[in-house]
Amino acid sequence: MLRTAICAAVLLAVQPCTANAAGATADGAIAVRIDRAIAPFFDARSPGATVIVVKDGKTVLRRAYGLANTATGEALRPEMVLRLGSITKQFTSAAILMLAEEGKLALDDDITKHLPDYPTRGKRVTIEHLLTHTSGIVSFTSKPAEEGKAMRDMSVTSMIDSFKDDPLDFEPGTEFRYNNSGYFLLGAIIEKVSGTGYADFLAQRIFVPLGMKDTAYEGHARRRAPVAAGHSRAENGYDYAAPLSMSQPYAAGALVSTVDDLARWDAAISAGRLLTPASWRRAFTSWRLNDGKPTGYGYGWEVGKVQGQAMVGHGGAINGFTGFALRIPERKVYVAVLSNGDSGPANPQLVARKAAAVALGKPYREFREVAPAPGALDAVAGSYDAGDGVRRVFRHAREGLLMQLDGQPPVRLKAASKDTFFVAGGLDWFAFERDARGKVTGVTLHREGEALRNPRIGDAPAGRRAVKIPHAAFDRHVGRYQLRPDLVIEFTREGNRYFGQALGQDRLEIFPMSENVFFSDAADAEIEFDGQGMVLRQGGRSTPGRKL
Repeated sequence: MLRTAICAAVLLAVQPCTANAAGATADGAIAVRIDRAIAPFFDARSPGATVIVVKDGKTVLRRAYGLANTATGEALRPEMVLRLGSITKQFTSAAILMLAEEGKLALDDDITKHLPDYPTRGKRVTIEHLLTHTSGIVSFTSKPAEEGKAMRDMSVTSMIDSFKDDPLDFEPGTEFRYNNSGYFLLGAIIEKVSGTGYADFLAQRIFVPLGMKDTAYEGHARRRAPVAAGHSRAENGYDYAAPLSMSQPYAAGALVSTVDDLARWDAAISAGRLLTPASWRRAFTSWRLNDGKPTGYGYGWEVGKVQGQAMVGHGGAINGFTGFALRIPERKVYVAVLSNGDSGPANPQLVARKAAAVALGKPYREFREVAPAPGALDAVAGSYDAGDGVRRVFRHAREGLLMQLDGQPPVRLKAASKDTFFVAGGLDWFAFERDARGKVTGVTLHREGEALRNPRIGDAPAGRRAVKIPHAAFDRHVGRYQLRPDLVIEFTREGNRYFGQALGQDRLEIFPMSENVFFSDAADAEIEFDGQGMVLRQGGRSTPGRKL
């Protein structure tokens, strides 16, 4: 095992700071405002989240909400360890950049230089393609789930064998498509180049030097710490999440941590630790495709804005857990939200953004839902020009008002007034405009401090029609279906209504087209049952699933 000369004894551990006496009052006021903004998302009797908010190097809020274990009633505590899911990717990215700075690899290396047996079919696939989700390699989490595989410990080689022979989805560099296979391969490259196992490399080179005592590849903890149980929705509330061997998410999602350790990670980045400023800038810069279009993703970091301020961050979703962590470098704000529920009650990204906005002094506008006035939804329904040849459609559907961009799933809106609508469970809102005769002529999207106007260009296209079926026909389909190791959809009936809910997502009402085929306008999806399983058709793809 490779021993590094860098150790905790010779470097100061980065600790999350606490407010001093002079700033205690101001920081306390911020904490109260943040708590008021995010506490309503949690339920004291359900899985919850640990939350930390750091501003100007000071921890202004560190709290836990909800239960660590719904079966025992144990309360969640801020120091507890939770799974990170895909937040893992920023650590994998940092490890690759460290090796690049040491001259042990180059980001433009063809992956076959380090993985000579990987079949790229004559295409040039680089390490940078893997970092930016632009390789075209099939993501193993998009493939049909094999029965019993989720609990099976897999070697790095056998996992790579499970997807390496699939044809590329697209020419490398021409598309962005989120890809767990890419980050799995990065873990294999780290091991090959460093001569050290992935878990040990991250511990020796990142976690120990930075004092991240409770961050590790799951199963490789360096000390005992309290651990939160992971939960999924069940028929009567929540139950323990389905087991998953962490040999499968590996370098794409197998780390565990605490919000305290994530604050140490952010402090290290702010201090320029581990990497040169140039490498950190590259990690935080949106990658551009071959045609020059930005992807909104750097190296293991999403690139965006919070209330007009530049932000980098990443989410994670894995059996039993979800999370989101973001940093706003120019304003020295960091927020981490780690939840021990993969299907609610709170959306960690929404919670993190709301907390960050309060810390910035620019809280999001709050709306209260009202019943739409008669004819209000029909009045605003139509097609609007969103620019660059993209159409934004508002449709009066069964669920209320749906908004859909060309090529994207629809989003449900709620009314705040006859001309103001907000995204259910989101932060965007729309204001419709009328001419002197009261006819709707356009709409303005308000998103992250920007106002984008879309003129009305026509009527909304017709939607799908539902038929009536016997409830017994749907009851045959009720149950849980696994489409991928990280994707389970549960179908339920409540009286006359039918619902589907994917792991970590909101429950959606579905409507019958026949006794075996159902659709959701809210997800722009169709589901077909065949007695043994189902097929989900969405976004031009068909994904089969088996009944559990």
